[in-house]
Amino acid sequence: MLTPFRNEPLTDFSQPENVRAFQAALEKVGSELGRSYPLIIGGERIETPETFDSINPANPSQVVGRFAKATPELTEKAVEAAAEAFETWKRIPPEVRARYLLKAAAIMRRRKHEFSAWMVYEVGKSWVEADADTAEAIDMLEFYAREMMRLGGSQPVVPYPGREAELRYIPLGVGAVIPPWNFPNAIMTGMTSASLVTGNTVVLKPASTAPTIAYKLVEIFNEELLLPPGVLNFLPGPGSVIGDVLVAHPKTRFIAFTGSKEVGLRIHELAAKTQPGQIWIKRTILEMGGKDAVVVDETADLDAAAEGIVISAFGYQGQKCSAGSRAILVDEIYDALLERIVERARQIKVGPTVDPSNWMGPVIDQAAFNKIMDYIEIGQEEGRLVLGGHAIETPEKGYFIEPTIFADVDRDARIAQEEIFGPVLAVIRARDFDDALDIANGTEYGLTGAVYSRDRLRLERARHEFHVGNLYFNRKCTGALVGVEPFGGFNMSGTDSKAGGQDYLLLFMQAKSISEAL
Repeated sequence: MLTPFRNEPLTDFSQPENVRAFQAALEKVGSELGRSYPLIIGGERIETPETFDSINPANPSQVVGRFAKATPELTEKAVEAAAEAFETWKRIPPEVRARYLLKAAAIMRRRKHEFSAWMVYEVGKSWVEADADTAEAIDMLEFYAREMMRLGGSQPVVPYPGREAELRYIPLGVGAVIPPWNFPNAIMTGMTSASLVTGNTVVLKPASTAPTIAYKLVEIFNEELLLPPGVLNFLPGPGSVIGDVLVAHPKTRFIAFTGSKEVGLRIHELAAKTQPGQIWIKRTILEMGGKDAVVVDETADLDAAAEGIVISAFGYQGQKCSAGSRAILVDEIYDALLERIVERARQIKVGPTVDPSNWMGPVIDQAAFNKIMDYIEIGQEEGRLVLGGHAIETPEKGYFIEPTIFADVDRDARIAQEEIFGPVLAVIRARDFDDALDIANGTEYGLTGAVYSRDRLRLERARHEFHVGNLYFNRKCTGALVGVEPFGGFNMSGTDSKAGGQDYLLLFMQAKSISEAL
């Protein structure tokens, strides 16, 4: 009998044996850097004349992996292969599909540090952040397997005399899965496994800055678990070349995407246009950006609030859609709390994350580095720089930026409204709690938020009026747990898909009602 779902424990790196095990994984992965990886379409490994490199953002001269580059023609081939495989995969019993996920979770658990080590090299995650990413990926596999077992049979309907009625959930078809680079294991695994376990087939287009972890998951399913050919296809390549083809293809039934607002809206618009030969309305499952706020009132524990703000703002270099990039502090405690925030952030050590003492690593690539530095220039005009504001030079010429804090930022300033996706915090003064809540809701986004307060009535008011998909009280605004805190946002933060929740798999299926006269 399958045990109830439990979240995967995080690794305790205070234990020397765990440190040694992670170091061994880093050495193993380090010996495999620079290998070449093909496309996988219909079970066929395909090399292409053109390739692209995934690089280590802490050392851009170091190639993590070299990848075949998909073309529009190969994208067509991948969708056709997935469509053909769907005709048999959709008939595989739900409990059998669930067992693929359970077995994949067991394999990933045994290779946990290896998957995390790839993220240290490929996307600059710290040991702790990478470990949490892999734990979440395991959670996704375990949770969705159990959910499919729950949803796989006939669903309850009201009995009616003289009729035998049932309702079943059936798969949609071919899914384009387009995950982000910032949670290259957890979100990629979650979107892919949700698509597969519900009976759909997948064309997985990984982020071009994080394709290696995606390939490692495909290896588990296709090579170790022998998933039928065409059920899971691997299609790396630039979105500008293959993205529109994949989204617009008449045989693509749904698109699951996590990334920027601009790209998400482009996908939504393109998917809404009916193509010649298309016989359905495409479904989009979109998780986009955020401009998330941590609100603190005068009753709060200021030390706890400072800690939560700093972790929310600078964890993984601020490269989370849930990052707390705005700290909204009521006037009465503004100066005292700002001092604590700056002092706490000043202690952050930045550098290559192969060294576990470095809490912050590099930003993902040169384009991100340039964008963040441009926003820091804008911040010089819009606020008072109280910490950071500079790039950090390293011998390897990595993309390192100091934790940066601007105080006295106006609520409508660009750095208070636009998603920067980097280690930049805007601190905003509010007159009182009413004003703070109004400022918090004053963006086009609605993903996460946090409130630090001891006032029960204020917390209850925020429970109803703080308009975000994931709201936290007296804790940081990042780090949602699968099954515990289903994740997804409002407004321009996406379609509120609530990944890791009990209704998530329903987005990948459609309900069929069947009734027979007796």
